Amino acid sequence: MTPAHDRPPLHAWPARAAVGRAVAKSKVLAHVRTGAAVRQAFTSQLGQIVWSHKLAPETVQLPATAHVPEIEVFQLELKTPTLDAEVLRCIDRAIPFPTLFELHHGTRVQAVAAWKRPSAAVAGAWVCSEHHAGPWCDADTVRRPLPLALDLASLYEQLLRTLLPLPARLHEPLEDQLERIAQWRSADAAERQLASRLARERQFNRKVEINAQLRSARALRDTLAH
Repeated sequence: MTPAHDRPPLHAWPARAAVGRAVAKSKVLAHVRTGAAVRQAFTSQLGQIVWSHKLAPETVQLPATAHVPEIEVFQLELKTPTLDAEVLRCIDRAIPFPTLFELHHGTRVQAVAAWKRPSAAVAGAWVCSEHHAGPWCDADTVRRPLPLALDLASLYEQLLRTLLPLPARLHEPLEDQLERIAQWRSADAAERQLASRLARERQFNRKVEINAQLRSARALRDTLAH
């Protein structure tokens, strides 16, 4: 699914925010507990990890907040066209700050991020939502400037919203928007499943019943989309 925006969600990071430091995959894995399959994905799918930029008060001239003291941007060089979502979750768990990713494969680049915030239950821990991805773009795509913001939390929220598949409703908080997107995706999956069942069903009474369920799922999906 691609975000509901006409402009590609690639941003021009300030030069003064550049870090350009490679991060060893072994260092990331040392900070998380994961299984053999994910470790294999780190090796087979992921090339170099680069800490690309650090968006902080001293680099973007915006004040920090308690939940967003700084924002890290990482470039991930991929060996394959796709990356296991668990790899991103592992990297996010290893980094105790809000994180934005740029996935690079060949001449294409894709922005990906999850809403990341401190855990209310465990001190020092962070909670991540599902990752959201923008479309793949040519590496030479003209990037947009950073959005205007009052602080780093506002900047982080606006950067995340550029990746979401549904636009925000008027005055809709980010958390509510993410919950609505989760419900929309669930309704969309239910609709596709019901459509498949309807196509296979041969009994007329069952087709009528499934078709009614399909209309309800479609109506719910459309309501959540706006």
